[in-house]
Amino acid sequence: MDKTAIQRTCGALVASDADLAVELNGWVNRRRDHGGLIFVDIRDADGITQVVFDPKIAAFAQAETLRHEDVIRVRGSVQRRPAGTENPKLATGEIEVTVDDLLIHSRALVPPFPIASDEDIDENLRMEYRYLDLRRPRLQRNIRTRHRIVKAMRDYFDSRNFVEIETPMLIKSTPEGARDYLVPSRLHHGTFYALPQSPQLLKQILMIAGFGRYMQIARCMRDEDLRADRQPEFTQVDVEMSFASQEDVLELMESCMIHVWKEALGVELPHPFPRFKHEEVMHRFGSDKPDLRFALELKDVSGAFSSSEFKLFRDAAEHPDQAVIGLQYPGGASLSRREFDALTELAKQFGAKGLVYIALGTDGIKSPIAKFLDEETPKLITHMLEAQQGDALLLFAGERNEALTIAGKMRNEIGERCGLRDPAKFAFAWVTDFPLFEKDEETGGPAPAHHPFTAPNDDQWDLLQTDPLAMRAQHYDMVLNGFELGSGSIRIHKPDFQRKIFSMLGMTDEQIEERFGFFVRALDYGAPPHGGMALGIDRIVMLAVGETNIRDVIAFPKNQMARDVMMDAPTPVPVRLLRDLSLEIKQQLGPSK
Repeated sequence: MDKTAIQRTCGALVASDADLAVELNGWVNRRRDHGGLIFVDIRDADGITQVVFDPKIAAFAQAETLRHEDVIRVRGSVQRRPAGTENPKLATGEIEVTVDDLLIHSRALVPPFPIASDEDIDENLRMEYRYLDLRRPRLQRNIRTRHRIVKAMRDYFDSRNFVEIETPMLIKSTPEGARDYLVPSRLHHGTFYALPQSPQLLKQILMIAGFGRYMQIARCMRDEDLRADRQPEFTQVDVEMSFASQEDVLELMESCMIHVWKEALGVELPHPFPRFKHEEVMHRFGSDKPDLRFALELKDVSGAFSSSEFKLFRDAAEHPDQAVIGLQYPGGASLSRREFDALTELAKQFGAKGLVYIALGTDGIKSPIAKFLDEETPKLITHMLEAQQGDALLLFAGERNEALTIAGKMRNEIGERCGLRDPAKFAFAWVTDFPLFEKDEETGGPAPAHHPFTAPNDDQWDLLQTDPLAMRAQHYDMVLNGFELGSGSIRIHKPDFQRKIFSMLGMTDEQIEERFGFFVRALDYGAPPHGGMALGIDRIVMLAVGETNIRDVIAFPKNQMARDVMMDAPTPVPVRLLRDLSLEIKQQLGPSK
């Protein structure tokens, strides 16, 4: 055994290291027996190196027992691979290590799925054996890219004179739009902390405290239903700045993304990012998070049916709150009747009462309403949608906003079917000028469209008592490839204005004091104008690495039922712990609302 061996990682050795005595530590990635020689690919966090065991060495017998994922140490000398046996796919593909000594650090059971490949595996099995899943190449790449992205963010904000300040995880429960995770207090009987849905009020208080430029890589928790781009606990880059306009915040965050993409991914983003007002994106794309990797804009084609014999469309064209919305389906004329029926069923799942198509075939049009169409109507709609022969025209009628939203979902579906959503393209955009309030479905009254600390446009405070639903917010979203990366706003910094918002939302003075008294009192002591934003790091990384599920960019995610199947959590706790908290578990009577 050569005690002078230099320790190296499994991705570091190159041809110029030939004849160097080295030590490598790692996992057995693969083992192959060839003509008496045993070849082992040894893997660590840095890469893979091929090592060779000759039958003449004492360690050969041990090498014959090696299995995938055994953890070993080898010592030997670096040699150039014989001509023609090089592996250009590996950074170490020009060399191999001839082994003199082998130490088996630990043995591994047979893994429940392959580690060396990225083949599809049942997700719950992956989650149960997450420590094995994380060894796989794709997950290794994702988590390391996440590190580079977060580091680039921290470096960027440091260069812009922001201070990273940690905010507490045990806070007061305040209404923020989702259910809080509650933590009972042992010392204060019958009371609860909440885990933060965001550091919203705390970062505003930091502005009042005079820090001026705050950022944090913040952990947040929301007890809400899950989906592919949502987890009960998530991470965001959280930012707030004093004496800032909306334009200041947009410039800051756009420059951040440009820096991150260049430093972490080596990608130069086109800029400036396009900007749209909320009303504009809803009319053009049917979504406030439009996927701009492809065109296919929606068009109001109601005018084409103002005198139509098809009553449903004529009625929608004549009603001031309804519309007929059109969408181009490139190449859609080739679809069969059965395929159009399936498309109609999908539209119904999105909330449509139905879907009407006009297929522009080479032998004329095909449509379930063909008998109601004169010669000019399809030509007019074709022109409006910038379609051509071979395409199909999809038409949605109903309440205007509802028809736009349904058509927007179908637009994404068509973009996917037609291969227009290029995963290698990054189409950022800003959406601004959102409504400040929306109608509460239960009460019919106004409710915050975002959170109650968002400031309206400066000239719209008079609408608070007369027409609050017409108020527009100093709120902005950053979107990427059809996903909302995050949102922000200019905040209300005057205490009397903040109290007006709370009162308009139906809170009594007592309720304002109970829920937000600490915050309003802070505003009373001189608050600077301020604003900020939070971007979801999980979504940013997901899109940056081309994944479709944020669970694949989080080291230890929950599954679709919000369970950690590796640790088996949540689980019941001993009764004595409940007694310490004066809690008792009772049978659940039904779902809470």
